[in-house]
Amino acid sequence: MFPLVTSRLNLTQITEQEWPLFLRLQQHPDVMRYVSDNRQEAEIRQIFNARLVRWEIHSRHWLCLVMRDKHSGVPMGFTGFVRSDDEMAEVGFILDPAFHGQGYGFESLHAVCKFAFEKCRMRRLTATVTVGNIGSKKTLEKVGFKQEGILRENYFLGDVWQDDWIFGLLRKEFK
Repeated sequence: MFPLVTSRLNLTQITEQEWPLFLRLQQHPDVMRYVSDNRQEAEIRQIFNARLVRWEIHSRHWLCLVMRDKHSGVPMGFTGFVRSDDEMAEVGFILDPAFHGQGYGFESLHAVCKFAFEKCRMRRLTATVTVGNIGSKKTLEKVGFKQEGILRENYFLGDVWQDDWIFGLLRKEFK
């Protein structure tokens, strides 16, 4: 089942060895700007530990995949999805800013969507993005996600209620 392989990436299930990267990205202000306020290391560790649980096709917890350069093995970020019901899941991804703007987010998300639709038989994938996160919005749209709406004052971030964009992609729309 894993790794998922693209032209430039290997996507493998997260392991304990990815803790330093996970912690660094979760504490990086540019990465977390639209995701979360500052978290204590203990809270980040709980999130990480929940992603270490062995994942199988019908699991209801996050499939968390580490993105690695296929040739150098350098880890770049994380991607994956969490099933919300038998045929739907929410995707997510975070990428080290050193690799922004190079197509790695698109490449990894496309592979995750292909896996979700073809192997896991998902009917629909969704994504929630804080309004203003143009990079994530463009990545989702490039993969084929459609913006379906805005949830007003949906997420408390930076001491302010933020709006969220809601995206969806149906199996029959995926290319």
